[in-house]
Amino acid sequence: MTQNSKKSIDLSHLDATGQAQMVDVSAKSATTRQATAIAIVRMKPETLNAIESGNSPKGDVLGTARIAGIMAAKQTSNLIPLCHPLPIQKVEVNITPNPELPGYEIQATVKIKAETGVEMEALTAVSIAALTLYDMAKAIEKSITIEQIYLVNKTGGKSGDYLRESNLDPIS
Repeated sequence: MTQNSKKSIDLSHLDATGQAQMVDVSAKSATTRQATAIAIVRMKPETLNAIESGNSPKGDVLGTARIAGIMAAKQTSNLIPLCHPLPIQKVEVNITPNPELPGYEIQATVKIKAETGVEMEALTAVSIAALTLYDMAKAIEKSITIEQIYLVNKTGGKSGDYLRESNLDPIS
C-alpha cells in the first residue's frame, strides 16, 4: 500500500498542515470526570520493612511521595505537551504496601468538572509518586524498580466510561 492510498485518519492533535496543536474543547460541555491510575514499585523485603518502620535516612518516604503525586497531578499541563490546564477538584493518592511483591501499589484518583478528561493527571500523579518513593528510599536500595503504570478506569466524557479488564491486570 502506498502513502497516497492509505486511509486518512483524523488526528485531533494535528492541524490541517500536520502541525501539533492543542485540541479545542471550548464547544464541549463541562461534565464530572474521574480517572484512577496505578503504579507498582518493587523492592527488597528489607527495604519495604525499613520504610514501613520509619527507618529511612531521608524521613517520611510515603508522605513525601503522596504529596509529590498530588502536586504532579496539578502540574500535568506543564509537563506533557498539549495537555489542557484543568480545574482539578480532587486528587487522592494512596500508597499501599504489598509484601508479596514486595513493594508498594500507588493509586491515584483525580476528579474534575471540565470539558476534557483527567487520565493524564492520574497517570502523572502515580508516576511522580513512584519516582519520589524511589528518590526517598534510594539510600536504602538503589535497585528499586518502577514496573508498571496503567489506567484502571475513567468516567465521563464523550468516549464514555472505561474499566480495565481484569485479565489485563498485570499484578493479579
